[in-house]
Amino acid sequence: MEGQDEVSAREQHFHSQVRESTICFLLFAILYVVSYFIITRYRRKSDEQEDEDAIVNRISLFLSTFTLAVSAGAVLLLPFSIISNEILLAFPQNYYIQWLNGSLIHGLWNLASLFSNLCLFVLMPFAFFFLESEGFAGLKKGIRARILETLVMLILLALLILGIVWVASALIDNDAASMESLYDLWEFYLPYLYSCISLMGCLLLLLCTPVGLSRMFTVMGQLLVKPTILEDLDEQIYIVTLEEEALQRRLFGQSSSVEHNIMELEQELENIKTLKTKLERRKKASAWERNLVYPAVMVLLLIETSISVLLVACNILCLLVDETAMPKGTKGPGIGNASLSAFGFVGAALEIILIFYLMVSSVVGFYSLRFFGDFIPKKDDTTMTKIIGNCVSILVLSSALPVMSRTLGLHKLHLSNPSGDAGAPKPSVNGHQKAL
Repeated sequence: MEGQDEVSAREQHFHSQVRESTICFLLFAILYVVSYFIITRYRRKSDEQEDEDAIVNRISLFLSTFTLAVSAGAVLLLPFSIISNEILLAFPQNYYIQWLNGSLIHGLWNLASLFSNLCLFVLMPFAFFFLESEGFAGLKKGIRARILETLVMLILLALLILGIVWVASALIDNDAASMESLYDLWEFYLPYLYSCISLMGCLLLLLCTPVGLSRMFTVMGQLLVKPTILEDLDEQIYIVTLEEEALQRRLFGQSSSVEHNIMELEQELENIKTLKTKLERRKKASAWERNLVYPAVMVLLLIETSISVLLVACNILCLLVDETAMPKGTKGPGIGNASLSAFGFVGAALEIILIFYLMVSSVVGFYSLRFFGDFIPKKDDTTMTKIIGNCVSILVLSSALPVMSRTLGLHKLHLSNPSGDAGAPKPSVNGHQKAL
């Protein structure tokens, strides 16, 4: 009987591992396909030549797509974990959701942490150096020479980062134990380095999120059709059309020697055409879109911003007056054991909405900063170098999102294992689960 029970337990463990692997593969395949369509929408079409550079661009495209899919997975995992916890509480014995368990959630977080490290420290540096490489002088030009140069650059970069961390550790904590811990790359060095990147991401989120919250109203105002109150769109379109025709006559009448004036006229004509397109779009919009959608979206943004600020203020107040309210990642109820919100499923849905709103606001704020303004991708006119920079930036922001939202009190999810759950996998040692 004991032998049969052992075989049955091993079979159940095997089927569980196969099921979890299949689910992870299907979820990542969906994210990869969506990420591929997003990147190809913005990638410059002139990069699609059929030569050696085309192969390099294609490899960099696949690596960038993989990184963007990992970033999307890191963003979606937190809402997925919250909604899974509420579903397990609502239907604890349902046969059709037995696949949704703590082991799957922990496995997804471990994979997200592993792939984030892989993309941040290996794939994206390789894609950038591979795209910029030409091969060492004296060697035969080709893909192999470019790969060799890229690998050498990666090794030199790794040695440089290792040396910087070593010197910083010696300056901050000149202890034999801390110096010996740097020899353990897998258990200490890489998680420590990833924690530093997550800290930089949190600081970037703290900088970008307030800017994004203030810019969200302007961005949505540009995307939506505003109500026409005391405006005559036909008259405005007529005036803009006359200005366009006058600029075209001036442009055709200019001599080819005055290049500076021609460029100014072309830029002014382009602005006039853009304004005309916006006015025509406002004219074609329905009354529902003009008078209902725009006010509703603005009120919704105001409510979400107010709730976010209120929750953060309450969390800061609790941290000041209650020492037990400090976030602790070592103990927690686990997945499916307790509700994460006092309002149950409605509170969990509100947390998910606020987390997505925080991420969208941080991305809008990131592109609104003057230093990162050149990173804004343009449709069919974005180079692969700029795409790599955008993927790395989004990966850093998404990696810091769980830590940031947990610190601000937007959710109370604990991914650490409870003491009685010995069968669940141990949490990862790096940034995501240790902070949560």
